[in-house]
Amino acid sequence: MPDFDDLLEHIGEFDFFQKRVFFLICFLSVAFAPVYVGVVFLGFIPEHRCWTPGVTELSNRCGWTLEDELNHTVPKGTSKEDTFTPQCMRYNVNWNESGLSCTNPLEDFTSLDNRSLLVTTCQDGWLYDTPVMSIVTEFNLVCGDSWKLDMFQSAVNGGFLVGSIFAGYLADRFGRKVSLLISVLVTAISGVLVAFSPNYLWSVIFRFIQGLFSKGSWMAGYSLLTEIVGPSYRRTVAILYQLAYAFGLLILNALAYAIPNWRWLQLAVTLPMFLLLLYYWCLPESPRWLITQGQNARAMKIVDEIAKKNGKVVPAFFENINLEEEHIDDTKLSPSLLDLVRTPQIRKYTLILMYNWFTSAIMYQGLIMHIGVAGGNVYLDFFYATLVEFPAAFILIVTIERVGRRYPWAASNLVAGIACLVTAFSPDDMHWLKILAGSFGRLGITMAFEMVCFVNAELYPTFLRNLGLMVCSSLCDFGGIISPFIVYRLAEIWHELPLVVFTVIGFIASGSVLLLPETKGSTLPETIDDIENLHKPALNNQS
Repeated sequence: MPDFDDLLEHIGEFDFFQKRVFFLICFLSVAFAPVYVGVVFLGFIPEHRCWTPGVTELSNRCGWTLEDELNHTVPKGTSKEDTFTPQCMRYNVNWNESGLSCTNPLEDFTSLDNRSLLVTTCQDGWLYDTPVMSIVTEFNLVCGDSWKLDMFQSAVNGGFLVGSIFAGYLADRFGRKVSLLISVLVTAISGVLVAFSPNYLWSVIFRFIQGLFSKGSWMAGYSLLTEIVGPSYRRTVAILYQLAYAFGLLILNALAYAIPNWRWLQLAVTLPMFLLLLYYWCLPESPRWLITQGQNARAMKIVDEIAKKNGKVVPAFFENINLEEEHIDDTKLSPSLLDLVRTPQIRKYTLILMYNWFTSAIMYQGLIMHIGVAGGNVYLDFFYATLVEFPAAFILIVTIERVGRRYPWAASNLVAGIACLVTAFSPDDMHWLKILAGSFGRLGITMAFEMVCFVNAELYPTFLRNLGLMVCSSLCDFGGIISPFIVYRLAEIWHELPLVVFTVIGFIASGSVLLLPETKGSTLPETIDDIENLHKPALNNQS
């Protein structure tokens, strides 16, 4: 009996109707970018120092420049490793003393009592050397409270992790379109609430809620798009859908440059999401999902619309046919978590895929967040690094059906690791080299991230495919949770230390990919035996 893919061959696999839906759904991917990596600008960390009573008055009286003020009143680190100490400590002296020298005021204190030059914490707050208002500057998320910035980003990734579980359930139970609309609405509302958060705690809570639903909207759009496109276009459309995310990054960068206030920036990237509720009138429900629910009449009505928009006619053979996606006895195969580790090959695939999902997320988010602590022009650096996402998609489209999956995937992780190493050890006065190497790092990890998405589906049997994808991709969200802690905390030890960690992670991922089989040109496995017996014919022939 023919299936839905057979029907698409007659009414159009990727004609006018699918192209229109593709264009509309791409806005979901664009809107997801500020949620995923908006912390680069929302949590921008400027140069800062302790605010000390009396220093400003003394500086004005003496006519000091900012450099003079820093030299005379801010403690100096004793080595390169102490870079962050001056930002979190101040001299424990009274700068309101009358008659202090303008040439070397510290001498007046040392002549009185050496103990008075002990340093103390920033008890009266901080001064920031930028007009940009971020959550860091508003809530003073520096020094002892710097970990709170990590939590701000980890909250959204924690939302991704929890939300991906019930988002998949919503999409399977109530349909792709309903799940998409609910997720968009809650994501938009919670995004507005983040902008109006009265304090840090509420910003984290609303950020977590935003994460709960934002990934669900992206996933529902991905499912709907791939389910109405024919098999010969499905992989290309999936890559281009992820490429739309790069346009979202460019828009985020431009808005952040124009709006130096995190609350207004959050509103600027969130309010347009309410327009996506127009999808209620613009998008169809997935005919495939309707068929699995036994709603063939509704499915055929959408099929007729697709054919009409594509200038095709539904063949008479399909008009009254009871389409089925799979003709497998319901009692035959029932997936369980144990199936993912029960047999040797499946177990190997599961462990390698879980690690590569983790690697892709931690390196992708980490490289983006590292831009915020690298010390250059964050807007230009972010722009240059984003541009490489476009050739990444082109390279994938050209190579995966010609060269295969395994070697380009391994090479992309290797390139990302090498690029991180070069960036870490490039001289500070060769900023162009750091940008170039960092861009290659983004190119490599972007390709790896996109490849793990569809190779994951190709390595599991049909009945285990969705469960395997859900479980393995959960490590992506876990990587996103710990990524801020790696970037921001290790950078306090040495700015480039996170890049060294990424290098090691990338090299291991590159080697692990080579342990997987090549899936180019192979049919999708239907059972676990198909996978476990994959290498047996070759052994039998040798014997």
